Amino acid sequence: MSLKSRPDLEQVERAAAFDALGLSRNLVRILFVHRFPAEIEHCLYELKKVRFTVSSDIAVTPEQFAERLRAKPFDLVVAEHPSPNWQETQALDILREMKKDIPVIFLVYGLKRETAAKFILKGVSDCVEMDRISHLPVAVHRALDEKALRDQRDRAEKDLRRSEARYRALAGNLSYGICRCGLDGSFLEVNEAMIRMLGYESKGEVLVLGLVREIIQDPPRRAQLLGHSGTNSQVDPIEMEWRRKDQTNLKVRLSGREVLSEKGELEAYEIIAEDVTRQREVEDHLRRLAASDSLTGLANYRHLVDVLDSEIKRSNRTNRQFALLFFDMDGLKRINDRHGHMVGSQALCRLADVLVSCCRGIDTPARFGGDEFAVVLPETNADEANLVARRICERVANDGNGPTISVSAGVAVFPQNGETIEKLLREADSALYSMKQLKSLAVRSTSTARAR
Repeated sequence: MSLKSRPDLEQVERAAAFDALGLSRNLVRILFVHRFPAEIEHCLYELKKVRFTVSSDIAVTPEQFAERLRAKPFDLVVAEHPSPNWQETQALDILREMKKDIPVIFLVYGLKRETAAKFILKGVSDCVEMDRISHLPVAVHRALDEKALRDQRDRAEKDLRRSEARYRALAGNLSYGICRCGLDGSFLEVNEAMIRMLGYESKGEVLVLGLVREIIQDPPRRAQLLGHSGTNSQVDPIEMEWRRKDQTNLKVRLSGREVLSEKGELEAYEIIAEDVTRQREVEDHLRRLAASDSLTGLANYRHLVDVLDSEIKRSNRTNRQFALLFFDMDGLKRINDRHGHMVGSQALCRLADVLVSCCRGIDTPARFGGDEFAVVLPETNADEANLVARRICERVANDGNGPTISVSAGVAVFPQNGETIEKLLREADSALYSMKQLKSLAVRSTSTARAR
């Protein structure tokens, strides 16, 4: 990654990120895997600056790491990379062996983009450069938010265990909609919570609705509703959207069971509807925060890696190309020194606005880090990608705002320029570097001509 340090600009971005997150900064228990106490202290200092309360411990060897994990609980692992005592992702392997779902952040030194991408695909939460350690608090927040989201999903899955006792308890629970329907899926009975959930005043209005008829009449979906998988594996619950009386959407999670007659014959189905509208809104919000850059609102580095991984898999299925564009803002340090870091931040946002305006709905513009940006262009060949890159460069240079900014660009196309994320990143970066060299030579030539 080799990203240059800009402490003042990063401080502005970091403050904006925490304002956007709007999350409480509670006690976080961190296990550091690191040889140097001074660098650990530097990490703790950055976390305390943004009001984290940290309880920490240190492990140097894999044996100490496993011992600490057995001794007490931790919320996060922060590990140096590389380390002479450790294999590449050994910390992740140990956590998996011990069945501990703890996020891992790597502290790195001049790590290449393609290596960082590989680590994230293997399960590392984030990679933070030591010369950009002010990014650590945001990385910690993201890692903990994603862990909280996973825990929430795990709890939801456990709640779906079906039993007679659960159904009897829920029947009188006004937080869950309960209905009984016939073999054709028509409602026979609904509880008060179901009526209120759908925004109606009377039971009669709800009984005429055919909200579950399609599920009951479709054998595979009915089996999913009832939790019948044909194997011992767990069945995902059905989630669907219903429409309330006022025409607003309601997202519900459904689970059901068969109701048998005294003779043991199937006579009806009993269905529980749980309103998960707010829960899904919160999850979507957390996903957007975890996947976006706090300053520009574009996709962040981690989301970019996920998109590249998905595009490679899709292109392998369809034999269609896609392109990766790299952009680097020219002279951001000069802008910061001359006009101040706030203007520098605005310049980055101006570039982000141009990327968004030049992208289709299927494209993914992202901020790679610092003054580096990327765009993923599905189903795009080399000629089309170069045309888009030139258009973006021209619009940035002529956006009508001051100070004037410019960008250098690099293009890589899958699979011609690489069949892995690592190779594509390397090729796009190499093409960008070549363009910067050409610009530098042009500036020198102009300066020499003027001197003559």
